[in-house]
Amino acid sequence: MTIEFLDPRGVPETAAVPYELSADLSGQATVGLLANGFPDSVVFLDQVEAAMRALRPELSYARYDKGNASAIADETMLDSIVGECQAVVAAYGH
Repeated sequence: MTIEFLDPRGVPETAAVPYELSADLSGQATVGLLANGFPDSVVFLDQVEAAMRALRPELSYARYDKGNASAIADETMLDSIVGECQAVVAAYGH
């Protein structure tokens, strides 16, 4: 009897593409924190904000919450994010 171990991850069919987006967070920058409505997404972003404040206390933070994971962010919320923030962290929870 032979035992064969298989890697459950499979083989990627597309090449990895480096993430190239960035934001200038020098000066008086504001980072938006967008919870998508899944359970604990707000709590998770509380921790993200605390960690970011420890590293970059000079930044400001604006909080947003879709409130419903199945809904898209409406135009009013998106306009607020674009108007107030130089970067945004979108997060989900479970």
